[in-house]
Amino acid sequence: MRISQAHPDDVAALARLLWLDTRQEEPTASAVEDFAAQLGQWWATRGESHAAFVARLDRPEIVGMAWVALVPRVPRPGATGRLSADIQTVFVLPAQRGRGIGSALVEAAADHATALGAVRVTVHSGRTAVPVYQRLGFASSRQLLQRPPD
Repeated sequence: MRISQAHPDDVAALARLLWLDTRQEEPTASAVEDFAAQLGQWWATRGESHAAFVARLDRPEIVGMAWVALVPRVPRPGATGRLSADIQTVFVLPAQRGRGIGSALVEAAADHATALGAVRVTVHSGRTAVPVYQRLGFASSRQLLQRPPD
């Protein structure tokens, strides 16, 4: 398994994985092409704040992804470059699950954020993935609250 930071030439593969994660169905070529164009435009304007990591096995096909959003925090005296990070959209093809790919992707995304100076890395997880994140060192926090939309 190879984990690497995604590049703009990976947009079509990322679009396909995002489609599968959202719709749970293989997209038509035209649907993924249209979505890839939208994703490429979105990412082009957010390249400094969002990084994607991809997993490949023996072939060049991307089998998993994890995104990390980097959020500048309000400066404080003596700490003007504060940064937080949020792991988002972790997805591994169903046939490849259970092999540590998702964990490796999360580790790469979290390590990237930490290397850039993030003082905190968060994740909003579905229930089934909570034990995975806990094994990777994530823990619940009384101080981190969320306000759901009305």
